[in-house]
Amino acid sequence: MTNVGIGARAPGALESIQGSAQDRRRPVRFGRIWPWVVFIAGFVYFFLPLVATLEFSLRARPAGAAYTNVLKDPQFSGTLLYSFVVGVITIIVSIAIIVPTAYWVRLRLPRIRPLVEFVTLMPFVIPPVILVFGLIRSYSGAPFHLTNVSFGSDLLLVAAYTVLSFPYMYRAVDTGLRSIDVRTLTEAAQSMGAGWGRILLQVILPNLRVSLLSGAFLTLAIVIGEYTIASFLIGQKAFGPYLSHLGQNKSYEPAAVSLISFGLTWAAMGVIALLGRSAQGRRGGIQVAGGH
Repeated sequence: MTNVGIGARAPGALESIQGSAQDRRRPVRFGRIWPWVVFIAGFVYFFLPLVATLEFSLRARPAGAAYTNVLKDPQFSGTLLYSFVVGVITIIVSIAIIVPTAYWVRLRLPRIRPLVEFVTLMPFVIPPVILVFGLIRSYSGAPFHLTNVSFGSDLLLVAAYTVLSFPYMYRAVDTGLRSIDVRTLTEAAQSMGAGWGRILLQVILPNLRVSLLSGAFLTLAIVIGEYTIASFLIGQKAFGPYLSHLGQNKSYEPAAVSLISFGLTWAAMGVIALLGRSAQGRRGGIQVAGGH
């Protein structure tokens, strides 16, 4: 009798156990699906404008005429190359300023870190038009006459873009420094006889490669698309003013230029990322070989 009672209740107990297990699995499944939902929504949000821009650029007749006209325009390649070169120089100058500053603040002067963060956030407070007029006002007369020559204007443009890159580059470098033990690496390098320059170049910079690449991507995108500072300093010599001028006189070509510049910018970023990963892989292989 006792066995029969247990057998009669067994199916119900099994069903309750299975039901509770299924209830526990539902939040897990939803938790796995939720990141994909967010990713797909974000992808659609950014991808649909590109599709709409492509569809509009293809309305020119004959088909593809907008792209043909743009690629035949020598000003397109000239302005894009100029902005790309200025972007690369800006990245180098910004790294040369930000990396030693952030490293020294984290290692020796942690108390002034809020002040440094405040200074690097100033480009968010000061509009670009105020910055460019301040540069023109300061460097158009004695003792500096930089705006009177082309090289001087290029130099001011790089300086202005370097200031604009501070918020992005400093955040990236500071995040990278948080992920490594700066003090231990510095003491180990000093115990082996390395100076400050060698520590920065051979110890700190290799450990900040990913952070520097992310900051470089943002800086390059800002430089290529910036309009206000470039238009006042050098006019249509840069890509941003050229794109604005093209939009005022053409219908379909601006859409084509936007897509082409978008693709070229991402291609350049991909090349930079691949070069950084390959260099990191070679360094890792050398270290493993040296350890063996």
